[in-house]
Amino acid sequence: MASAARSASRAFLRATPATSSFRPAARSTRFAVTNFRASARGYSSEAGSEKSGSSFGIWAAGLGALGAGGVYFYLNGASPKGPFVPTQADYQKVYEAVAQRLANETDYDDGSYGPVLVRLAWHASGTYDKETGTGGSNGATMRFAPESDHGANAGLKAARDFLEPIKAQFPWITHSDLWTLSGACAIQELGGPSIPWRPGRQDKEVAACTPDGRLPDAAQGSRHIRDIFGRMGFDDREMVALCGAHALGRCHTDRSGFDGPWNFSPTVFSNEFFRLLVEEKWSHKKWNGPTQFTDKTTSTLMMLPTDMALVKDKGFKPHVERYAKDSDVFFKEFSDVFVKLLELGVPFQVKPEDRFVFKASE
Repeated sequence: MASAARSASRAFLRATPATSSFRPAARSTRFAVTNFRASARGYSSEAGSEKSGSSFGIWAAGLGALGAGGVYFYLNGASPKGPFVPTQADYQKVYEAVAQRLANETDYDDGSYGPVLVRLAWHASGTYDKETGTGGSNGATMRFAPESDHGANAGLKAARDFLEPIKAQFPWITHSDLWTLSGACAIQELGGPSIPWRPGRQDKEVAACTPDGRLPDAAQGSRHIRDIFGRMGFDDREMVALCGAHALGRCHTDRSGFDGPWNFSPTVFSNEFFRLLVEEKWSHKKWNGPTQFTDKTTSTLMMLPTDMALVKDKGFKPHVERYAKDSDVFFKEFSDVFVKLLELGVPFQVKPEDRFVFKASE
């Protein structure tokens, strides 16, 4: 938080506020500040025949009020001339700030915070319940306990903290828009497909926290997968596509209890998760932890019970096989369903056809 505060202070003082399985990984908004000299002329002109000293006193008082107002409007994402309305160019600047931080901060798992940003966006969105209209990315309620302490969210403080300097740099963006935008950014920056995105999420308070148990339990089987994803409104094909996010990252014993990566390049978005699931032979890992599976070839990779359920279930398996064979098909269908996930329950003012497609780093 101290770092975020310093970033905000500096920003204010500056007045600126496919086909291959493996693809290569990889404004600030300027707030209007009234010209003080123009303001002085304005007061002088309005004063007419008043003495210069009197004019200066009026100008100085006005300047003080303007300064206080400037702080207020800056911190609230607006200018003294009216509400600040960010454009696509503004959101592109946020994307670029996230991408730059991903490139510079490499002291996390396998050298990238990208996978944990995808997980943050996923878990913030995956609490949606279509029957009650509660949960989802609209709210960013994982900022608060008890939701931040739910077992499925263990370790996500790292992702939230990673984004705080970005939030300080762009105070006008909500946490819920920032988290989802960052997930889209991470997928693109790690070699994945474009994730069209639109703004409109509003942050909520602690009363909106969702109950525990709305996110997948990796120790379960296909029925659990359908229960969890079905509650959000997904069909079998979409469920399998979303599970393809396991192309990124790894499990940790101090978080989920499971251990290891799903493939050999956990910071590259690819269809390797599905290819290995189909082509590799998997056996139960012999250890003191929960049930998980390891590859017979190297014994260095892992699959979860929910992963193995995808190839055992007759409804899921055909989609696993399609994605294992064709990276382009997986990329297209994953992009579509990830966009849907990030938008569940959000009362957008922006039409779907007006979603932004961000330019990835070169």
